[in-house]
Amino acid sequence: MIERPARRAFCCALLLSAAPYQCSKGYDPALRREDTAGDGLWALAEDFHARGDARAYEQTLRFLVTRYPSSRRAAKARDELERLGAAPASAAASAPSR
Repeated sequence: MIERPARRAFCCALLLSAAPYQCSKGYDPALRREDTAGDGLWALAEDFHARGDARAYEQTLRFLVTRYPSSRRAAKARDELERLGAAPASAAASAPSR
C-alpha cells in the first residue's frame, strides 16, 4: 500500500494534470474592458475641444504625446497638434521661456 504522504502527492499530481489550461488565447486589444491613460486624456481633450477651450485642448494633447508617446492615441494627438500649428511636444519642451 502507498504511504500517506506519497498518496497525497500522487492525488495532487493527478488533479493538477486534469486541470484546464489557463490563458490559452492571445490578447485581443479590441476586447479591452478599461480605458488606458491615453484614452482618458484623448477623451478629455475632445471634451475641451467641444466646449471651445482651445488652450486646454492643445495642452492636453501635448501632455498626452509627452507622457504617453506609445499610446494608441498619441499619433492622432501629434497629427492634431500639427494641424493646429502647435510646436511638437519635444520642441515645446526645449523652447526658451519668456
